[in-house]
Amino acid sequence: MKTRQRQLGMSMIAMLIIAIMVGFFVMCGIRLAPPYFEYLSVKEIIGKIASEPGADEESIAEIRRKIDSLFNTNQIYELQSKDVEVYRKEGKTYIDASYEVRKPIAGNVDAVMKFEDLLYTVGSPVP
Repeated sequence: MKTRQRQLGMSMIAMLIIAIMVGFFVMCGIRLAPPYFEYLSVKEIIGKIASEPGADEESIAEIRRKIDSLFNTNQIYELQSKDVEVYRKEGKTYIDASYEVRKPIAGNVDAVMKFEDLLYTVGSPVP
């Protein structure tokens, strides 16, 4: 038979350590969720602009104007429309909205989220 000491369960210190760990992960989730949801919005906006019919015939200024308008409408704060690269190369227009977000976690510890899959060819279907 086991001793009574082993049958008591977790100690107060063990419960406190588990509560601190759970709190840390909840805090990380609360701080990292908004930039991720904003990334999903940016991805949808850029994909929508790139796949519009006739978008490959528009000027770079017109594409930038659309990006700016949709960023303002969707309240995108982490990425400015001026940070999105729109350029022509070999007769095709590309939109590159790759960016990274740095969020403070605790003290001098930051979390860096890199969103690098936001390069689209204008006029081609978006996967």
